[in-house]
Amino acid sequence: MQVKDYLELYDAVESGQKDIEVTNSIGLPRGFKLPKGVAIHGKDRNILLSFISGDGIGLSGDNEISNISIQTSGNNRGIYIDSQESDLGTIFLRDLTVTGMVQLLTRGKNKKLNIDIENLDIPYADSRNYSERPMKYGVNVYQGALTVYNFNPDDDSQITFKGKGISIGRENSPVLGSGLFISGFNDEKGKVEVETLETGEIYSNGMIPKGQPNLITGGIFIVYGAHAKEIISNGVVKTYGNNDMVLDVWGVVENWVVNENIISYGSSGIGFVNFGTVKNFKATKNIKTYGLGARGFNQYDGTIGKAYFESIKTVGDGSIGMQFSKPVGEITVGEVETLGSTGQTLVKGEIKELAADGISVLEGGEIDRLEVKGNITTKGNEVVSYHVNGGKVKEFSIAGEIVAKGKESKEVLVENSGETDQKDLEKYL
Repeated sequence: MQVKDYLELYDAVESGQKDIEVTNSIGLPRGFKLPKGVAIHGKDRNILLSFISGDGIGLSGDNEISNISIQTSGNNRGIYIDSQESDLGTIFLRDLTVTGMVQLLTRGKNKKLNIDIENLDIPYADSRNYSERPMKYGVNVYQGALTVYNFNPDDDSQITFKGKGISIGRENSPVLGSGLFISGFNDEKGKVEVETLETGEIYSNGMIPKGQPNLITGGIFIVYGAHAKEIISNGVVKTYGNNDMVLDVWGVVENWVVNENIISYGSSGIGFVNFGTVKNFKATKNIKTYGLGARGFNQYDGTIGKAYFESIKTVGDGSIGMQFSKPVGEITVGEVETLGSTGQTLVKGEIKELAADGISVLEGGEIDRLEVKGNITTKGNEVVSYHVNGGKVKEFSIAGEIVAKGKESKEVLVENSGETDQKDLEKYL
């Protein structure tokens, strides 16, 4: 059925039409709910549904929205789930531009949901006001402009998700809150299975006050209860605010390939932080962080099997290049450079003083094999370029040099019963 104004659109929804085609742009005084099994699409890609007040389109299950643009105010939801159905079937989102959140959150009676997204662009959204927030490691996490969230604690509840062509925010005009957020209820219950995820450019800003210790966001955040088989990041991912992680994992990721730069600008922002389990990770471009305590890569919990980093550069006091405090497998990095000295940074919900070491292996950290293809360089004062502080590196090799340019800085320091393979370190020890 074709509709050309909001009265016809409301009537089509309420009369049980199964396929609704919108023929021209419409301003609607309020949102509406699609009954189960109903699809809505634009006649062409220039069609805009703008919602003057409140949220936009609620979904009941087995719905499809395609070839259309949707606009709400930024802190409302353009698309969301509003259903008591146990089995929500499959929700298809195709060729959409949405201003406002796309929040696919299940709760209560919702047990099963399949989500299939292709070509979704969210220019702007503000997800900071939604109370459902994962909490662990002393911090809470804001939801994202695109949120896939199983908030049902039942053992047999599950969301299955696949998405490609997902872009969020604009350069210097990021979404507020997290960018792309995928979470289960907790580590054990309310699972999300990600078959594949392909992203374009993502820009986000949590707008978190400086020094706030218990609130974080992520450009792409794979939270607990989420298991991703494959992630491919084809566009730059950039965060602008305090405590904004660019890439963050609390769940499980089997394979993640990053084909563009990873950049953060806020204090305590981290290029890639892993608290979960990542089997294979490859960053083919650069990780760059700018800000107080903004580190390049951190392994604070969980493990990573095999990882490759083209290069890591941090600009800020307390901004460590790479830090390990848990056992990992094979780590390869092209080069590591830090420009800062000692400064404050957020660590597991606490503000701590850290030196901007190049590579730091703490007690509990153990690396099976660490290969540096270029140099490890620090330029700040009173830092260490290669610092094994109670941890262990079983096999270490470096093709370039270890350089410490700052005053009272050291190229290599092994202390507190730390151990490292010394074959390429003899001239520094």
